[in-house]
Parts: sequence; structure tokens; C-alpha cells
Amino acid sequence: MEPAPFYSDIALAPQRTSAHWIEARDGVRLRIGICPVENAKGLVQIFPGRTEYVEKYGRIMGLLAERGYSSAAIDWRGQGLAGRMLDDPLIGHVDTFPDYQLDVAAYGAALHALPEPRFLLAHSMGGAIGLRALLEGMDVKAAAFTAPMWGIKMPPYQDTISRIAIQVFRAIGQDKIRAPGTALHSYLLEHSFAGNTLTSDLDEWAYMKAQIDAVPEFALAGPSINWVREAIVDCAWMMKQTPPDIPTVVALGSDENIVPKKPIQDRMATWPGAELVHVPQARHEILMEMPRKRDLALDQILALFDQATG
Repeated sequence: MEPAPFYSDIALAPQRTSAHWIEARDGVRLRIGICPVENAKGLVQIFPGRTEYVEKYGRIMGLLAERGYSSAAIDWRGQGLAGRMLDDPLIGHVDTFPDYQLDVAAYGAALHALPEPRFLLAHSMGGAIGLRALLEGMDVKAAAFTAPMWGIKMPPYQDTISRIAIQVFRAIGQDKIRAPGTALHSYLLEHSFAGNTLTSDLDEWAYMKAQIDAVPEFALAGPSINWVREAIVDCAWMMKQTPPDIPTVVALGSDENIVPKKPIQDRMATWPGAELVHVPQARHEILMEMPRKRDLALDQILALFDQATG
């Protein structure tokens, strides 16, 4: 693997953390970060959400290391320092959602030398990518999801209008433009801490915003029309599948307002043995919430991983 830039001063990850370039089968360049731990209990593969990047999980890597786990994170295609898919780098785009599985394959292969067992920790859009990966046979001992994107949140009237608009724009070949009504800039640059939907922890908000300020290339705005269409199609497909027979925990904040709660609740109702952890007063970024909220979820996740190593 070729060394890649890693901004340790803003990641606040353990010093041994490093970043590397890898390439998906279709030639898209990706970036991964690896935090090895001596005599690790196993490896936690972090699947970040939309707009996210390796450095955002620096503190989480540190918490995992303290509990004895090596970890890794990835810049998915179209975000972070990975190859952007359109001429306008601020538009989040993917041709088809299963393309992310090419990233998953390259990510897993790049980690072949790290000790097993492997575990999945997936957030938001990473939760959609992760669930499909599990359904397609990704080999992990246990899986954890925080606020997984198993549906797309839109008011009923907007949902109907958007579905019609998506088909119209696709028919005229304009589905790579930014979806109407979505952000023009990074959420962290468009909003202040007051009233934000990500976290109630001011320190974590400042941590995330400082990263975008320091490395503007990390910034990502709204998704393309095609991304929205593909996300809707992929989520609908996943909800129809038999859930994987893998020990799983899902954490969902009571103040979640970015991904819809109902698909998560519906999926968990039909997933034998999987546990839904409700985190009171937590917003979307559960692992970047106030420590008492974060640890409610993280302790349950790592208890599951610990149990799976036994």
C-alpha cells in the first residue's frame, strides 16, 4: 500500500495510526486509515457515513485501542480524500449503490495482515453499505450500527414529489446535478452548534468543524439526484432481505433527525437476536455525543464484540 496523507493533529488518533492509498477494482482511488494495537482482541472495520473521512474517527480509534481493538476507517468513493466522482467535488455521487461494495472489497483485502477476528462498526450511510456487505457474505464475528441509513428521510409530500422529479431528471440525463433542496456546502460550515442535528456535545462539534476548516478538501455538500435515487432503491432492497445470522447491536438516539427511525425499527423487529439500544437525548452522531451518551452505546457494542471473541 502506498502511504497517504493523514492529519494526525486534527484526528487526535493514537500516534501509531497511519493512512494508505488503495484502489477499487474499477480504478477509483480510496484512502484508508489503520490503527494497530499490539496483541489486539481483533480488528474493528469502521464504515463511515456520508460526508465523512478517516480523521473524523480518530478519537473513536483511540477509544477502541484502549479497549484492546485494532481499527481501520475508509474514505468511500466520492468523499474525504478518495477520488471524487464528478467535476463538482462538493456533490456526493455514486453511479449505483452496489459500487460501494467495490470499496468494501478493496478495504477488506488491504487489511489482510491485521489479526482476526474482524468486527463491523457502521454509521449512517455506512450502515447501508455495511448491511449489504453482510447480506453478500462479509465475514465478521459481530456487527454494530449507529443510526444506520436504512431509509431516506423526507416528508410524505416531498417524498412523492422527489420520486417524480428523480425520474424526470434521469430521463433527460440531468441526474448528476445536486438534488434540489440539499446543502450547498458542508453541514458544519452552514450551521452553528445551536440547533444542530449531529451532536449535543460542543467539544465534539468543534472537533468536527476544525477538521473541515483545516482541510477544506474534506468538505462535501448535498448528494446528486442519482445518489438519492440509488439510496432509495438500495434501502428498499435491503429491507426485503432476510437479515444475516450475525450477532448485531444497533444504537439509535431518541433525538435522531437525519435518518428515519421507522425502517430501523421495522428491520430490528424482524432480526432475531439483534439488539436495539435506545440512547436517550442522543442525536445522529451517537459516537460523537456527550461521553455518557456515547458510552451507553459504545459499552454495549464492545460487550458484544468481547463476547464474540470468547
